[in-house]
Amino acid sequence: MSDAVAAVDLGATSGRVMLAHVGPDELRMRTVSRFPNRPVRTRDGLHWNVLELYRDMCDGLATALREASLAGLAIDSWAVDYALLRGGRVLGQPHHYRDDRNAAAVDAVHELVSPQELYELNGLQHLPFNTTFQLAADRRSGFLALADRMLLIPDLLTYWLTGEQVAERTNASTTGLLDVRTGDWSRQLTDRLGVEHGLLPPLVSPGDRIGEVSPEICAQLGTDRPLPVTAVGSHDTASAVVAVPAEGEDFAYISCGTWSLVGVEVDRPVLSEAGRAAKFTNERGVDDRIRYLHNVMGLWLLSESVAQWSRTDPSVELEPLLAEAAEVPPGAVPVFDTDDARFLPPGDMPSRIAAWLAEHDLPIPGTRGEFVRCILESLAAAYAHSIDQVERLTGRSMSTVHIVGGGSQNALLCRLTADRTGRTVIAGPVEATALGNILVQARTAGAITGSLESLRALVRRTCDLRTYTPFHQE
Repeated sequence: MSDAVAAVDLGATSGRVMLAHVGPDELRMRTVSRFPNRPVRTRDGLHWNVLELYRDMCDGLATALREASLAGLAIDSWAVDYALLRGGRVLGQPHHYRDDRNAAAVDAVHELVSPQELYELNGLQHLPFNTTFQLAADRRSGFLALADRMLLIPDLLTYWLTGEQVAERTNASTTGLLDVRTGDWSRQLTDRLGVEHGLLPPLVSPGDRIGEVSPEICAQLGTDRPLPVTAVGSHDTASAVVAVPAEGEDFAYISCGTWSLVGVEVDRPVLSEAGRAAKFTNERGVDDRIRYLHNVMGLWLLSESVAQWSRTDPSVELEPLLAEAAEVPPGAVPVFDTDDARFLPPGDMPSRIAAWLAEHDLPIPGTRGEFVRCILESLAAAYAHSIDQVERLTGRSMSTVHIVGGGSQNALLCRLTADRTGRTVIAGPVEATALGNILVQARTAGAITGSLESLRALVRRTCDLRTYTPFHQE
């Protein structure tokens, strides 16, 4: 394989380096490195171990370079989290968005800019961990005053590789500091919230060339060739949406992993009060599309439940639990509100779910399999509700639901989603985020051309997909 591209794809629990070769009728991708992403709790809160991530990323890139001649690379990750720097040096380990430091900061921000006005300016649903609130927490602690630059996680790793300090627009749109209409930093918001404008780096868009890996880092990676770094949809959902294998416009997508992002693609922001009340967000996508979506808690509920059971029973495994859940009769378990804030922090998820059900006079599942079925039924119900809402808010009809990401492998969840939504579900690709990253790189390099629709057609032709029809008709 020559002139391949590498995608560094960092999720909330693991990371990977993918190697791909792309042409007009070719899309081959494989994993060359996979590594855990293990947050660390210290006396001052929950942090990302970005140094370990950087080392693991570089090890993966070195492996890729031993196996192929790279035409370039790009990095994507989860959203909202950042590092503060001074003089190019990182000030401490970045906080994790699940840290509880943001609670008091929300009220402090809303005293300066009301929730309604924030939505009018940045178009984002209220989430207590958005960057805006995290920066307010750093300002309250005095930490923000020490910094002269903020870099989101993929931008930080890109800076360490290239020396270039930039902010990629799809991820910058999750900070709450980007003007929802123009796609530029909002001076009005930064001034009112006390964020120095110089703290925010210059913006780049997916497809822009950021720079090249420095000669020193290239030597560490084992190459003496120039290694370009391209901006892609560095918010992992933005890249995943690129690889949604859709035809036409009457589709909704669910980017399903730790979080489930349920929404549609539109040409301009939807800023109605009804949308704000329904907690729909406007985030920027590749090629200036808008991702109009709602955040659902996602498979975090399942992974934390399995982790809790494993603490007392090391034999617990996910696949047998899913098989047991599939045998639970329809209607035998209740449905809970997956968006309840109690489910956000790490911890004993089954006990929290049981407490929610008891508070609402609903029966508590008696077995682990029933708990898993309860979680999946509740997620599918949340997906159905979100899709019904997005139809009402946009005036568009959705006949097909695309589930991409890790959740597309969960056959029971896909089947329940088809049943709950009453719509055809197309599952796959699993590695949608890495594929979206790779497709934008390949287009920038000239290996392929065309619109997002052309890129999606290539995904349809080259990836394995599975279709689920409602009410067990498949």
